[in-house]
This record gives sequence, structure tokens and C-alpha cells, in this order.
Amino acid sequence: MRIDLSGRTALVTGSTQGIGTAIARALAESGARVGVNGRSAERVTKAVEELSGAGELVGVAADITTDEGHARALELLPEVDILVNNLGIFGSRPALEITDDEWRRYFETNVLSGVRLTRTYLPGMISRGWGRVLYIASDSAVVIPAEMIHYGMSKTALLGVSRGFAKAAAGTGVTVNSVIAGPTHTGGVEDFVYELVDRDLPWEEAQREFMRKYRPQSLLQRLIEPEEIANLVVYLSSPLASATTGGAVRVDGGYVDAILP
Repeated sequence: MRIDLSGRTALVTGSTQGIGTAIARALAESGARVGVNGRSAERVTKAVEELSGAGELVGVAADITTDEGHARALELLPEVDILVNNLGIFGSRPALEITDDEWRRYFETNVLSGVRLTRTYLPGMISRGWGRVLYIASDSAVVIPAEMIHYGMSKTALLGVSRGFAKAAAGTGVTVNSVIAGPTHTGGVEDFVYELVDRDLPWEEAQREFMRKYRPQSLLQRLIEPEEIANLVVYLSSPLASATTGGAVRVDGGYVDAILP
């Protein structure tokens, strides 16, 4: 299958590193004009330079968790055909030590930022009769990790949000889905792994120890590479996925022990 997204404009939030960068690259390589987003102008510029060979890119330096940043993103990209709500924060914390402020921060960053952008861009997609909205969720949405239930809560919320917006776009040619990503190999995850296992272990050993001890149900038995997540996102962003909407589509390495998504 050849996916051609020429003529489409995409915005990938939180795309200066990790999964977001991989998604931005893959969409650009498929022909889309891609907004690369991050809070720091310096990091956005660096990411755009690193991705320059992939295709047409627009730097969107804006903290989309704020009203000012949201307005800035809209100024730079007034219309978007493909919205990938990838921005997210995570970290471990004992359940009884999570403060009210931290609960709010996780909800506002991981959930509300995407809701706000969807509310902004979805009407235009509906009026044009075509669009794709994606939320990057996590296996933690279904299998809540004991060491970060605030993160799990925010990802569970995305499954409900995406299903609800899919109903709002019913019959319009616009699809809305969430992607359940499994444990993925990024710089941030490497740091997280070393919070939980011996820092003196070489990376390959540390990864195996982490998967054995904290993610034993993975059928892949390794961390997923960001490009593997991006492959599914590009498909769901394409005309080929026109009948897939309101779903929670898994690219989790078999981590979630269920037959249905």
C-alpha cells in the first residue's frame, strides 16, 4: 500500500522528540505539510532542522497547554487536516503522594490540551468533509500502572474523549481515533527505566530487567521503537483508514491482555 498525504496539513503536538518526532517525520515523508510543535523555539528549530529532509515542515513553537500558546498555534496553522494530539508528560509517583496540583497538571497537559485543539480544528474538518483526529494514548489507559496512576488516568480519559468526538463527527468524512501505544523506546523512557532498575546496568540489560519486572505481559518482550508507532498513525491519517473511527487501536506489542481493543 502506498500512502499519499500530499495536499494535507498536519499538526503533531509535542513533536520535538520521541514518538512525536517519529510521527512528524513519517507524515512528512508521506507528503503532508507538518507542523512540528514544542514549547521552546530553540528545540523546535533544532527538530525542524533534523527533519528537513523528510518534507515540508512548519515550526510551531507554542505551549499549547496555555491560551497564549493555543492562539499562537492557530495563528501559524489556521487550518489542519490531520491533528495528532501527542503531547504528554509522565513520571512515577506513589499513589498516595500525588498532590491535587499534580493531578490537575496531568489532566490539563495530557487531556485538555488535545480537547482544546480538537474543538478548534474539528469544525473546519467537518465543513471540508475530510479530516483525521488522533490521540496518542497508552497501554496505561487500560492497565493502570501502580507507580503512576495519574498518568494512567489521563490516558484512560483520552479513550473516552476520542470516542465522544468521533460521535460528534459522525457521517462527515472525519474520523477520530485513539492509538494505544505500548512501552516505547524513547529518551524519556530510558530515564524512566533507570528510575526503576539498577542505573549501572548496560541499556540492553536494563531494558530486559524493566520488561521482566514491570511489563511482564508484553508479548513483544522488548520496547517498541517510535517508528513502529508512527507507521500506525500514518495509516490512520490516510484515506485508507476511512472506515476506522471511534476506535482505540492498539500498537502495544501485545501488552494489553485482551482479544478486543
